[in-house]
Amino acid sequence: MKNFNTDDTNLKALFIGDKGENVDLFKELLNKMIDEHVGWRQNYMPQDLPVISPQDRSSKSFQETADNMRSVFNVLSSRLRTESLPWHSAGRFWGHMNAETLMPSIIAYTTAMLWNGNNVAYESSPATSQMEEEVGLEFATLMGYENGWGHIAADGSIANLEGLWYARNMKSLPWAIQAVAPEMVAGKSDWELLNMPTSEVLDILDQLQDKFDDIKANSARSGKNLDKLGKWIVPQTKHYSWLKAADIIGIGLDQVIAGEVNSEYRMDIDKLEVQIRDLAAQGIPTLGVVGVVGSTEEGQVDRIDQIIALRDKLAKEGIYFYVHVDAAYGGYGRSIFLDENDQFIEWDKIEEVYAKHNIFQEKNDWLTREVYDSFKAIEQAESVTIDPHKMGYIPYSAGGVVIKDIRMRDVISYFATYVFEKGADIPALLGAYILEGSKAGATAAAVWTAHKVLPLNVTGYGKLMGASIEGAYHFYHFIDGLEFKVGDKTIEIHALTKPDFNMVDYVFNEKGNTDLVKMNKLNHDFYDYASYAKGGLYNNEFITSHTDFAIEEYGHSPFEFVNSLGFSRTEWERADKVTILRAAGMSPYMNDKEVFDEYAEKIKSAIQEKLEAIYAE
Repeated sequence: MKNFNTDDTNLKALFIGDKGENVDLFKELLNKMIDEHVGWRQNYMPQDLPVISPQDRSSKSFQETADNMRSVFNVLSSRLRTESLPWHSAGRFWGHMNAETLMPSIIAYTTAMLWNGNNVAYESSPATSQMEEEVGLEFATLMGYENGWGHIAADGSIANLEGLWYARNMKSLPWAIQAVAPEMVAGKSDWELLNMPTSEVLDILDQLQDKFDDIKANSARSGKNLDKLGKWIVPQTKHYSWLKAADIIGIGLDQVIAGEVNSEYRMDIDKLEVQIRDLAAQGIPTLGVVGVVGSTEEGQVDRIDQIIALRDKLAKEGIYFYVHVDAAYGGYGRSIFLDENDQFIEWDKIEEVYAKHNIFQEKNDWLTREVYDSFKAIEQAESVTIDPHKMGYIPYSAGGVVIKDIRMRDVISYFATYVFEKGADIPALLGAYILEGSKAGATAAAVWTAHKVLPLNVTGYGKLMGASIEGAYHFYHFIDGLEFKVGDKTIEIHALTKPDFNMVDYVFNEKGNTDLVKMNKLNHDFYDYASYAKGGLYNNEFITSHTDFAIEEYGHSPFEFVNSLGFSRTEWERADKVTILRAAGMSPYMNDKEVFDEYAEKIKSAIQEKLEAIYAE
């Protein structure tokens, strides 16, 4: 490919556009790729005659079938245009983790579907299997893994399941080694075996390659001793997929316990330490701890650096736990911290680098040392979940998982000879090391293309992350403290917390109201009007999403916020939850303050209309 100065990257050239401004470029590239695919078909074995003849195409049944197909596509278009959400709308959609998707990814996905590669088997998808292998290595570089490996998964739930799969098998391997090659772990107690660091176990396995299959047969995959592996600690802000993963993989829901979060919705590390020590005192190991980078409901970033520090501290006392980072949402955010050589930027140079690459249009009021240190520490976790179909701006379905040490993939591997030959000298054996079977090569093409257009560092994706974060901060500063008059009532907006990433949570409340149930109803009513429920879709002038922070799941971590709004502890416990409105600020355009300010006035008008409709009921 021709060298391109990525400093010249213009994000506005990479999307179809709020009003389809780049449709000509989209059609140009898509038509080119279709023409080249058809040319590939025509040039393959030119001695073969077409199987669809002119007579076939001119027949009545052919024409009627074609016309029927046209009619079906009319209906499809009508239904999609009527019942779809306008993710593309630059200043109108402030809701779920959706936005404009990258035009090059859409084209690459559509193009690769014409070849219909199945990335589970190299022989059915040489091109896209190689692309996925390259993407996995790019994921590893993004996370700072020098000897890492990764792959694309269907979604974050599958990736999280694989993370737990790795942890489960790694934790059980010392016992399996004891059964097959006891001399390698001689003198170790059961407790010591269950607290061996991952790197130590892998080093031992390197010496036992001839016995590896027997060792795996005696590991957790046998189904033995699963309840003895310990507790899997996930923060209260966890994604629900962790419960499903524990259920499916046999660990069991009883082994999944919540780590408390603080009022900033980050895992409380002091309480985590107490929790792990209390378990150890009972003879219960900790299987692993999940740190979240971009929590589902709040977009907050756990202190991964402190989780790693705690792991290292306790390891000296004979307590070791696996660390998985659920960065399904925030994983691509690490690109804003990597320089053009993919090295993590030093703290005292980061503003200089941001200025050089035009990451922010105005003064950066987002980045804190806590967020910086958390993203840096990801490189010391054993595995990471990352979703291209979130902050990668890539079409569904594209999740991903990355492991720190490529040797880990062998502890979960399976080989099916009809799909791939063990030991074969080919670039990619993806199906041997992943949970899924058949999978679309088109997804790999979409992610690969995006990474070539936007490198996974400050010169590429870092610019897109910066645009998203800056736009989210415009929204955060815009709404916090905003007031509306509805009759004799004043309605205030309060932001939940300063965003660690690009998600803004907020609530409406009547000034002076001390009834939390009433406030919750107001916010749910607003959501109804700002969603498909009552507001419709195509003509809705402001769309958002909502969630509940309930005591059952969050404990009392939301109380500090609730109390700041004037609600008592008694009222908090009576209501049992707080209903929150939630906006993932993913637009690539709202970093432009002039554009944002234009939409801000429209959003204010839309909010006013919705509030008036609620109080008119």
